[in-house]
Amino acid sequence: MESQTLRDAGLRVTAQRTAVLEAVGRLPHATADAVLAEVRTSLPTVSVQAVYDVLHALAGAGLLRRIEPAGHPARYERRVADNHHHVVCRGCGAIDDVDCAVGPSPCLTPSSTSGFTVETAEVTYWGLCPACQGAA
Repeated sequence: MESQTLRDAGLRVTAQRTAVLEAVGRLPHATADAVLAEVRTSLPTVSVQAVYDVLHALAGAGLLRRIEPAGHPARYERRVADNHHHVVCRGCGAIDDVDCAVGPSPCLTPSSTSGFTVETAEVTYWGLCPACQGAA
């Protein structure tokens, strides 16, 4: 399945690309370091640079979404076919998806676009996850 996904995106199928795509599928909202650790379970000699290069290529091809919560490392996810948002825990950094609030993409209508064509809207909700609420 991953091989066809890569081909459909116009990318050459490689063991590294396949492994990264599978790893992000298993670990939504994973950091590059977490993806590297997961990929190394099947490709122990893969380099850090190779994983970063593959993440960049897959995000550029639209197969991964890169999210960058303020103060946290970039995260990657395979959920790219919609315009959803994220909730981030201020305590432990856990991230989860939040479906679009209302209506079709881009969900939010800006008061002014300064002539831009708006394609997506990104909203990040911040708070405490259930585990961190219990610890507080």
